[in-house]
Amino acid sequence: MRTTLDPEELERRRNEIREKLASIGDLRPGSLVGRYRKCGKPNCHCATEEGGGHGPSWSLTRQVGGKTVTRIIPASAVEQTREQIAEYQRLRKLTGELVDVSEELCEVKLALPGASDEAMKKGASKRASTRRSSPKSKRL
Repeated sequence: MRTTLDPEELERRRNEIREKLASIGDLRPGSLVGRYRKCGKPNCHCATEEGGGHGPSWSLTRQVGGKTVTRIIPASAVEQTREQIAEYQRLRKLTGELVDVSEELCEVKLALPGASDEAMKKGASKRASTRRSSPKSKRL
């Protein structure tokens, strides 16, 4: 996904993404699922095929340390949980964009004429450093 944007435009895009990241609200990863269950009573409406079951009972499922974890979500918190999941997805999208723009900016800066000269101005040495070992102890 390489473009030929100038460094100023890439820096502007990077700063826009950073501002959007600063506005991220509460977030949580996972999938929200509404489940319908049958109670097992033969005379209940859920026992018929068209009955559909009782519910929905809401649960949030996600991976933690390689294991699936499920948390029951009260019906009163379903909308809030959906918003938190959407914010998490927004965070993931923005961080991906930030990495892409930043990587591209780094590549563009490397390709600029005089990029190595700039490193020299910032204090980089022209000669390779030599490692000096500390004097050996003369203890016997």
